[in-house]
Amino acid sequence: MVPVGIQTAGIGGLGFQELLLIVLAAVVLFGGKKMADLGKGLGEGIRNFKSALKGDEESAAEVKKDEVEAKR
Repeated sequence: MVPVGIQTAGIGGLGFQELLLIVLAAVVLFGGKKMADLGKGLGEGIRNFKSALKGDEESAAEVKKDEVEAKR
């Protein structure tokens, strides 16, 4: 039971200010380019994972083919 006057916030008790501080620290440590690459890689991984869960092998192969062509 949470005592009166104490509130938990956000994800796992982290509020907006804490999350903002973490994001800013990551950008300072790794730089904007690395963060963009990390986000892109994470998005591609999630997309491939979802297509694999659906069992759509052809779709996953097409996505990979499009990604390779885009890098050229």
